[in-house]
Amino acid sequence: MHTAVNQPATLPVSLAAYDSAMQRQPPSPQDTSKAESCERDARRAHWEQVYASKAIAAVSWYQPSAAQSLALIRSVAPPPAATIIDVGGGASVLVDQLLDAGYRTPTVLDVAAGALAAAQLRLGERATQVHWLQSDILEAPLEPAAYDLWHDRAAFHFLTDPAQRARYRCQLLRSLRPGGHLVLACFATDGPSRCSGLPVVRYDAASLATELGEGFLPLQEASGDHVTPSGAIQRFLYMVFRHQPR
Repeated sequence: MHTAVNQPATLPVSLAAYDSAMQRQPPSPQDTSKAESCERDARRAHWEQVYASKAIAAVSWYQPSAAQSLALIRSVAPPPAATIIDVGGGASVLVDQLLDAGYRTPTVLDVAAGALAAAQLRLGERATQVHWLQSDILEAPLEPAAYDLWHDRAAFHFLTDPAQRARYRCQLLRSLRPGGHLVLACFATDGPSRCSGLPVVRYDAASLATELGEGFLPLQEASGDHVTPSGAIQRFLYMVFRHQPR
């Protein structure tokens, strides 16, 4: 039986002290769920607005060719049988080049439906050779050990919250098969601190390997200069890892 205990009348609690104590309380699971849902909706709305308001060739991350990514992919996962996912691939031409290189049924994941629609329109009939997945990577329904290679040039550096990066890593560990490879491109330490109006996290090879943690063996690293449609130069770090779970 639970017995209620009355507070002594000699210990009044001020409203300010009560408010301060409440602010220190951890959020309830329901509040956390609502906050995460709002964050997902905000991310989706942001990127949908970007693709709705700009031509594909005018967005800052546009590449007429994804040659550096393709070369790294081919170095560790030769076609045609390798299963590949391009996270945050959106309207990138990487998928075109993967098909040209002989890869079968690559997956392109992006939070923005408009980005995927643009890529499908560009590919025409070849769009049926691609698995399109519109989802936030942090909640995407990915199958276990489904991919031989995970490529990301667009999503990871936007995850400024450690909890988001932990969830990303859980998705990666779950869906990349043991012995598979990760090709990850992020803004380098001398790259931009913001992109598309949003803050980003910049990495060097050591900090990126530390962020991924155990289970990912660094194999290659390279720098790359991306020239935006406006002529600005953005410095990227490209790294290749092998998934080696303990």
